[in-house]
Amino acid sequence: MKILFILELYYPNIGGIEKLFKTLTERLVEEGHDVTVITTRFRKGLPARENMNGVHIKRLRISSRFMFTFLGVFGMLKEARQADIIHTTSYNAAFPARIAGWITRRKVIITFHEAWGKLWFKLPYTGIISKTLFFVYEQMILRLGFHRYIAVSDYTAKRLEQSGVRKDKIIRIYNGIEYSKYEPSRYHAPDEFTFTYFGRLGISKGLDIIMEAVPEFLNSHPDIHLKLIVPKTPPSFLRRVLKFMDSLPKERHTILHNLEEQQLYDELQNSSCVLIPSYSEGFCFAAAESIALGVPVISSGEAALKEVISGKYITMESLSKEGLLQAMELAFQGQWNETGIKEFHFEETVKNYILLYTL
Repeated sequence: MKILFILELYYPNIGGIEKLFKTLTERLVEEGHDVTVITTRFRKGLPARENMNGVHIKRLRISSRFMFTFLGVFGMLKEARQADIIHTTSYNAAFPARIAGWITRRKVIITFHEAWGKLWFKLPYTGIISKTLFFVYEQMILRLGFHRYIAVSDYTAKRLEQSGVRKDKIIRIYNGIEYSKYEPSRYHAPDEFTFTYFGRLGISKGLDIIMEAVPEFLNSHPDIHLKLIVPKTPPSFLRRVLKFMDSLPKERHTILHNLEEQQLYDELQNSSCVLIPSYSEGFCFAAAESIALGVPVISSGEAALKEVISGKYITMESLSKEGLLQAMELAFQGQWNETGIKEFHFEETVKNYILLYTL
């Protein structure tokens, strides 16, 4: 089968979604399928065409995800005509992928990570015009009539149905991880109590709550440490984070960027816990990976986090500075909840996607 993936970002961009699609595309190649990825050239110096572990990668001469939405279709039609099926993802790649499918009469399936709806209007750091545009765009792609909508959790499936997607078009396929890469036995909490955040600089990730709570917690616990592992984009958000970190005592914080996989795992396992105070999560790779590494988690408990969180954890009682402060205090005192470990195996994810392509 010839499968065309249309994605706004792909490796070497690092993130949970990019990790999902890199692993999925390469596993499909191993299964004997012909796989092509069309994506943005988000960084200068990346080749326009590349074969990576058997996956054919075509990077359009577009660096902006937003320009990819409206201009990308012109660079997709040749590959779309040769494909048996097109697979895309929310958000920016969804529109050009669907247009390419209409023109070439190919089925297009979409992996929907989150459907925020009116949550857009509650998130920080974004003006009302931007929030309105994002809301309208999300509503539009929900109604584009994809062949199937893949929800990455039961929560996301419910949100899609509430947003008007027909139930018979929704299939829940959990994101998966390769547990052979994780060694929970290597986890050992550091002597200096260290709260770690890692992941995107996203407006839904609760970084605003972290930046409100940590200075106050430091006043009563001057020996704790905050570690942030984040990308350098978007630059406007990074500047806000750097300004916050500079306001803390130098010996009380660390900020790291663009770590290789094993470096990231080493840093996480040198943490007392991982902070996930998200406003919403469609699945949350950060939670699944932290749990697989044996690292305790403080989470907001919002959206799909209830499905994913296990092991040693604390759930914030409210999505607020006060809620995070209370959870941090419980963590500092070692008062963790503990359950059996939930696992989301990538082999099951791949099997379900291959089955879906044949429907």
